[in-house]
Amino acid sequence: MELYTRILLPKARFSFSYEDRVVMMGSCFAENIGRKLEENKFSVDINPFGTLYNPASVAEGLRMLLRPERFTPGDLFQHEGIYHSFTHHSRFSAPSEEECLGHINSRLSESSDFLRKATRLVITLGTAFVYRLKSDGRIVSNCHKLPEKMFDRQRLSTQEIVEDWKPLLLALWEQNPALKILFTVSPIRHWKDGAHENQLSKATLLLATDALRKDYPDRIAYFPAYEILMDELRDYRFYADDMLHPSPLAIDYIWGRFTENFLSTDTSAILKEWGDIQKAINHKPFQPDSEAYKRFILQTLLKMERISEKNPSFDIAKEIEYVKAKMRICQ
Repeated sequence: MELYTRILLPKARFSFSYEDRVVMMGSCFAENIGRKLEENKFSVDINPFGTLYNPASVAEGLRMLLRPERFTPGDLFQHEGIYHSFTHHSRFSAPSEEECLGHINSRLSESSDFLRKATRLVITLGTAFVYRLKSDGRIVSNCHKLPEKMFDRQRLSTQEIVEDWKPLLLALWEQNPALKILFTVSPIRHWKDGAHENQLSKATLLLATDALRKDYPDRIAYFPAYEILMDELRDYRFYADDMLHPSPLAIDYIWGRFTENFLSTDTSAILKEWGDIQKAINHKPFQPDSEAYKRFILQTLLKMERISEKNPSFDIAKEIEYVKAKMRICQ
């Protein structure tokens, strides 16, 4: 007897492998899955502008990566002694203009280079609501706690999102014809919008991503992270303390659904092998001076060296040094 409704995932038209270079952009859910990819040694660049929630801001960030222009002092503003950019998350903010610009421009350069060679782009959209500066009408990525009276709040329509993204997608493919794009809608509810408004917002994002996928079915796929949390995991034990964000258990579950559908067979085997090695690295022995533990450490090191030799893109140099240090302590 099934006690929950399982979301059926359509067979993906493309997969992810350790040879891929993956760009992750969007809401904090993009960061959650991006960190999973990073922990498992995929080549990944996560949110080069920081967390972005709405499709207009994500699109603008991608346009900047396609044609990077250095940020200048005129692109920043100062509020309560801190320099900010309306294009970036507050993690880029800094007490000095030089520090803020240095962080922004170095990341812009690195991520622009990464995108040129990327083979996969994962976009996670959080909300269809945007905030426009009243002074010039532009959409900001982050309000940086400025007074609400400085902004106009608006919900983008499905048509506006699609019309904004279509020329952007063509520009991305012109630069990189091999790029495959995976859209998701974040399962994190924007409760401050109100329950009904949040649903309207998510529905708008779902309709927009579906329209884009239908227009480019061989190049765009959709992963139902939103639907999985809403239906398969509709229980508050799968939520964090704020009852809005997914719990670590839910993130692990959604990561599992992602890997079972989007990883190639060879990549899944490597992922499992690396998972076993990670458990061995983190193992805390009762008798660290025993001969049995010394053999265990040596076997772990040999497994790490083998997996690194089989997969040149697999960068585990730090982990190998960590295990070698453990061996020296045991000797």
